[in-house]
Amino acid sequence: MANIIPDSFKSELLSGTHDFATGGNTFKIALYADTLGPPYTTSSTVYSTDNEVSSSGTSYPAGGQALDSQAVSIPGSNTAVVDFANEVFSNVTLTSLGAAIYNSSASNKLCLVIDFGGNKVATSGDFTIQFPAATAGAAIIRVA
Repeated sequence: MANIIPDSFKSELLSGTHDFATGGNTFKIALYADTLGPPYTTSSTVYSTDNEVSSSGTSYPAGGQALDSQAVSIPGSNTAVVDFANEVFSNVTLTSLGAAIYNSSASNKLCLVIDFGGNKVATSGDFTIQFPAATAGAAIIRVA
């Protein structure tokens, strides 16, 4: 499976549903085990608990964690980008194939599904999502 940008997210951007600016909406990232889709396809609209990493005995918080230090910028090339601080799930034991970013301030509307390209594992340690640089060619979310 590849990364997914839901069709609903594209139209919601143009209708002003999501506020990625500093101090705007709260966005969360949830981790998924085994398979990402379904529940996720380009027609998906909201966060789903289907196939989410188990919170039972893993120290993983159900629903994931809030992303920090979100910011919008135009780093060049007439492209607006969204950036987040790297997200650390501390002291967890889990296996994850991917993640979903969703807007918990807007009825858990789905923004992006990320495929890790294979299972990633943490055993009684930190599981870190490292976001790409906030550049026009690399940012996690960019609008040209």
